[in-house]
Amino acid sequence: MNAAELIQQLNHTDELNWIEAKKGSAINRSILETVCAFSNEPGMGGGHILLGVVIDNDSFFSAYTAIGVENPDKLQLDLASQCASVFNQSIRPQISVEQVSGQNILNIFVPELPEGQKPVYFKSEGLPRDAYRRIGSGDQRCTDDDLYVFYNVEDTLDSSILSQTSLDDISEEAVALYRKLRANVNAFAEELQYNDMDLLYALGCTKKEKDEVKLTYAGLLLFGKRAAHRRLLPMVRLDYIRVSGTEWVEDPENRFTTIDMRGPLLELVQRAFIQISDDLPKGFLLPEGELQAESIGLPARVLREAIVNALIHRSYRVNQPIQIIRYKNRLEIINPGFSLKPEDHLGEPGSVNRNPYVAAVFHETNLAETKGSGIRIMRSLMSKAGLLPPTFESDHAKNEFTTRLLLHHFLGEEDLEWLAGFKHFELSKDQKLSLIFVKEVGAIDNSTYRQLNSLDLMKASIDLRDLRKKHILNQKGRGKATYYVPGDIFHIPMELLPAENEGVNTSVDDLSTPPQDLSTPPPVFSTPPPVLSTPPQALSTPPQELTTPLHYRIENSVLERINQLGKRVNDGQLIKDIIKEICKTDFFKSSEIAELLEKREDYVKRKFLNQMIGAGVLEYKFPDMINHPEQAYRTKKA
Repeated sequence: MNAAELIQQLNHTDELNWIEAKKGSAINRSILETVCAFSNEPGMGGGHILLGVVIDNDSFFSAYTAIGVENPDKLQLDLASQCASVFNQSIRPQISVEQVSGQNILNIFVPELPEGQKPVYFKSEGLPRDAYRRIGSGDQRCTDDDLYVFYNVEDTLDSSILSQTSLDDISEEAVALYRKLRANVNAFAEELQYNDMDLLYALGCTKKEKDEVKLTYAGLLLFGKRAAHRRLLPMVRLDYIRVSGTEWVEDPENRFTTIDMRGPLLELVQRAFIQISDDLPKGFLLPEGELQAESIGLPARVLREAIVNALIHRSYRVNQPIQIIRYKNRLEIINPGFSLKPEDHLGEPGSVNRNPYVAAVFHETNLAETKGSGIRIMRSLMSKAGLLPPTFESDHAKNEFTTRLLLHHFLGEEDLEWLAGFKHFELSKDQKLSLIFVKEVGAIDNSTYRQLNSLDLMKASIDLRDLRKKHILNQKGRGKATYYVPGDIFHIPMELLPAENEGVNTSVDDLSTPPQDLSTPPPVFSTPPPVLSTPPQALSTPPQELTTPLHYRIENSVLERINQLGKRVNDGQLIKDIIKEICKTDFFKSSEIAELLEKREDYVKRKFLNQMIGAGVLEYKFPDMINHPEQAYRTKKA
């Protein structure tokens, strides 16, 4: 594609992983990181970098425009020279200078390297830190798990020896449970004829080290006693958290209860399943003319598969427990370790396991689906049960994977009445489904929209843009952080909408307020009432916060430091110190911090807030959902 087509593509969709637009005044580290990521990312086929293109944040739709580069010949030479010298191997991008709107644009195509040549990394630091992958529309540093993707090494973590272990750490009950489960699948399985010692060795759960039998990680995880888990793997546990409302709360002491579970994984699956299943709402439906009732609620197989997936695919390198959070309207399962399989290919045949020995035991006992079919089966069963499809979020930056199961029956009577208010917009079924999701969760992004409706990136972007144009949804963030929240008319009362056969104009502005006389609309009809021009977030703010100016929440000494900054400050540490002082006593949104500093919100987040979160200086108000529409920051207490 030429540069003009690529810019048009950027303006047509809200996020793209294979196009990166940059101002390009010089060949800096950021550009080279994108070159590295495009070269490494498996299955993407490479990507385009446009230099001389910026995003206009002042326009309603944040349009990309061509501003050109001053010295294209020098930029070409610098890029080619650095691509040949700064990496562990030379990269040869295809570079062309093209005219767009009378401006010189550099169109750079970086091809994906063959499998045997990956990963590419900066020579200055080496692996894994200085190798990059293209995750969403951003460049992410690689981790040890990424190296497994590139090298597909046989020596996985679960096959590694734990030197502090012995056969005394084996739970005989866990071994007996495996034999029972395996016999239910195949009573004549060869391994059932082995004694316990040979069985554990055959399953890759024991190895010899200096003539002594030691457990591997797989052996301890699958068959280790609880005392051994607590001694050697203190953070390998499952936390079941029950929250009273529909969102995470700030005061954990009084607003939720937690049940901590640890022990052999085969036992842990059953304990967690029983505990959570007993806690979920259930019901029965007797269809007219039928003699047998049908159960209503989350299918048991879906819950079991979600728990098993978390235990199989989590990263045991990370000292973090699995969290299963039971909200009023949904279940969220958060396990350490991003998906080794690209998010867009989840549910397709084939599986990539970071813990193959653990996965093999679960597959042989029928506790897990084979050939990567688990997610597809979960989607199918949720659909048959009349529930919203499950959604999955793989966060490479946080190294987490989230499974979200909504306990909501799609298109119930209440939903149909609410959706009737949007009938004049002629929304598709996919768009209606997404509105139900936003109504329950509070936000949606492109990836979730695609998963809910089994769509590609282009169609999902078009649908979301349409909802945004109609002011049903509002866009927040940009690039990989783009998400959508309820818009100006998302919560519009039913009585404000025109009746079905009144024949009025159905444009967005005309739906703002009903006319008194349908034959002759009054002049004020096209002007939205003040209450509808206020975003929902502001409407839900307590009155005392609405009447309190932002500056009143800041100490006078901090305000004086802000006033002394001036418009252009090159001292980044000074601004970070001021942000630390601003957030010392309360949570502040990024928009509020940007307003105080008189800078763009996206600039403040990228340049300061994200770095301060990574350094442990600030903490999130909603740590379980980084892109939460009400996300705010506070200085972390010592």
